Amino acid sequence: MGDLLDDYRLTDAWDEMFSAPGRPREHYGALYSVLQTLSSRDFDARCDARDRAFRDQGITFSLSGEERPFPLDLVPRIIGAEEWTEIEAGVRQRVRALESFLHDVYGAGEILADGVIPRRLVATSTHFLRAAAGFDPPDGVRIHVAGVDLVRDAAGDYCVLEDNLRTPSGISYVVENRRAMTHVFPELFASHRVRRVADYPTKLLEALRATAPKNVDDPTVIVLTPGVHNSAYFEHSFLARQMGVELVEGRDLTCRENVLYMRTTHGEQRVDVVYRRIDDEYLDPLHFRPDSLLGCPGVLNAARAGNVTVANAPGNGVADDKAIYPFVPKMIDYYLGEQPILRNVETYRLELEDRCEWALGRMDQLVFKPVDGSGGYGLVIGPHATEAELLELRDKIVLNPRGWIAQDPIALSTSPTYTEGGLGPRHIDLRPFAVNDGREVWVAPGGLTRVALPKGSLVVNSSQGGGSKDTWVLAESEGPEAAPEGTSPVLTNLTMASPAPSFAMESTSGEQQQQQQQARSRDVRRC
Repeated sequence: MGDLLDDYRLTDAWDEMFSAPGRPREHYGALYSVLQTLSSRDFDARCDARDRAFRDQGITFSLSGEERPFPLDLVPRIIGAEEWTEIEAGVRQRVRALESFLHDVYGAGEILADGVIPRRLVATSTHFLRAAAGFDPPDGVRIHVAGVDLVRDAAGDYCVLEDNLRTPSGISYVVENRRAMTHVFPELFASHRVRRVADYPTKLLEALRATAPKNVDDPTVIVLTPGVHNSAYFEHSFLARQMGVELVEGRDLTCRENVLYMRTTHGEQRVDVVYRRIDDEYLDPLHFRPDSLLGCPGVLNAARAGNVTVANAPGNGVADDKAIYPFVPKMIDYYLGEQPILRNVETYRLELEDRCEWALGRMDQLVFKPVDGSGGYGLVIGPHATEAELLELRDKIVLNPRGWIAQDPIALSTSPTYTEGGLGPRHIDLRPFAVNDGREVWVAPGGLTRVALPKGSLVVNSSQGGGSKDTWVLAESEGPEAAPEGTSPVLTNLTMASPAPSFAMESTSGEQQQQQQQARSRDVRRC
């Protein structure tokens, strides 16, 4: 018998694996049996194999100036088929409602005229772009990709923590984590029927091609990146490689007579779809920041003229403004006539004077977030903050109450996570990824499970010292999606499931391999 779980102690939070000490939940039974046979020494050896694999592939991240293997915890998070069905339906519903909101708020504004959402709240959002008003993208799709952050509360219920509709990151971790797990823990897959995640690049490419401008039979798709020093550059290059499309920077593009072209060794080539991984303000210096060298002048005019699709559409950030977030349940009712499948976390709008005064009197009991923040930056957890931090925060809120929200703390669910002392409970969340092609919303089975690695921490972002887990969604029945992923044929399918660029099938010189690895090693992932 192993010793991994000898010192595992449940907390007050919902535990993903155990319903009571020593009693695993039904869908964790097989995993629990395997872990019972492993010692800390066995697990350390597998962790070393994981780190070597990530280093060899250049899958690292920078923390405190040091390049390290990406922190993948080897105990997977398992989601049962019935449980996933509810998550999937809730994410789809939310994306459909938010898509309708964006179409409305940049168009007729009916939800504002009807007083469902205060017009002033939308107009004062940092990410409400007047340059996007009246813009009607192909097939009406503004949200091509969405990442919806979910947490599970103390009662075990899933709820939405926030929406990410601009340039959500993390899907590359999902695919690479699965690939690593098949190498390091192949025997686990023999006892589980896990749904595949490697189809994501194919689904994304299909959605991008489906939303290309009309009358384009064979659209040219590109991935637009800020460059190798961007925190998510590994993901940009990964997706371009897996989709078999060009990865370009703004300097590779030119816009002429409202048509977008990229420069190639064979001359200019027209571009029909831009999957951009550049923030709105840097996308087009003619409309946004004039000093930006990352985007391409005129790309927004080309999109308005119907000559190019920009995914995700500019201006989506108004829908994931955290001050707009409390109104999403009302959007679901207003646009879809449905009740929310996934509930929101209780949120307090601090631009309301009485609510702000109430929250300022309970700063040590609440969580405060900047409405346009990301990556965990600016987050203040009142019960864990010092008096000096709370005083500084109070001054910021009083100066700009519209810029902040407050929420009740949630004891995020815990999952067994490997530490120096064996397996211990660590808090986790879940980011499912949805792809919208204008006809249906497809949700990748699983998503990115992020882990707060320091004991007791609630901050799961990798930029703040967090890690991740492979997320297993169990299949309902046997079939292609239910095949074990630990065998050689399945591993081959994982690697080649998506269209590969032509150069991926050619031999690569040692110098080219070194250059590719160096480029990947510069990644500083931030989810």
